Amino acid sequence: MNNTQKPQQMVLDLQVVISKRVNGIEMGVLNDGTPFLTGRGLARVCGISNSTLVNWGESTPSVGDSFRNGTMAELLAANGFEGNHFFVRIPNGIQFGTEATINAYPDDVCMAFLEYYAFEAGRHCTNTARKSYRLLARKSLRDYIYSMTGYDPSQLALQSWKHFHDRLLLNPMPEGYFSVFSETAQLVLASIRSGLIIDTHTIPDISVGSTWSKYWQSENLDIQHGQRTKYPHLYPDYFPQAKANGDIEAYIYPLQALGNFRTWLESTYLPNNFPNYLRSKEKQGALLPGHAKALLQAVEPKRLKEAS
Repeated sequence: MNNTQKPQQMVLDLQVVISKRVNGIEMGVLNDGTPFLTGRGLARVCGISNSTLVNWGESTPSVGDSFRNGTMAELLAANGFEGNHFFVRIPNGIQFGTEATINAYPDDVCMAFLEYYAFEAGRHCTNTARKSYRLLARKSLRDYIYSMTGYDPSQLALQSWKHFHDRLLLNPMPEGYFSVFSETAQLVLASIRSGLIIDTHTIPDISVGSTWSKYWQSENLDIQHGQRTKYPHLYPDYFPQAKANGDIEAYIYPLQALGNFRTWLESTYLPNNFPNYLRSKEKQGALLPGHAKALLQAVEPKRLKEAS
């Protein structure tokens, strides 16, 4: 990896929801539930200087990269990290008693660095890294940071589910029709369980609805199933969209088209369109880079086992 050409680190729409300095080590949790150590905190648990950590650069190496024999890339892969950058830069927030930009290293990146400086760095291995690694081998870094900061990960999922649930209560369907919004409940629930932040800005049913609408028109499905129609759609009062309540309408579809919709959702939208939606959420900061793969696996439809 060439450190002379320094790539620009993405600034994601992520925030620190809780932070704490434990035994001099800065740690916290981002608003998507990702635990992190700051650069100073990671350097300290690894027993290295801040400058040594900075010398690694911002972009992660590739497997087989000549830089340090690609060992770090292999350790990142072993820890399940697939992002392109070691850290997320969080600007303009008050953490650890001061207002400053911090570099937040996600827990899986931290474990890769710990393992490197505990066992793989040759003469640069440190006793501090070995002790930290052994401690966290018994209790994961994720659990350790949650415990030390007092963060309850279940609250993130509950808040995301509340946003969706409150909309469900406000938008019952008239007889004979279904909405894309109500029919995406299973997709949204699986996404929440896998770490997607569902809030006033991340609303998956809008993506599904617009794509399905184009499919409906291109396939002339109104001839097969009957005309779709528009129907009022309301948002909870804590959504900024609620200001337009009474003026917002969304398409609803004849019930006889429900089977067609579910088939399209499984066979077309999930494999072909949902990955692009998740990539857009990564760019916006609603999902950390590399986490989309696990989410896609979580929403993949289950298949019946073939009879032997």
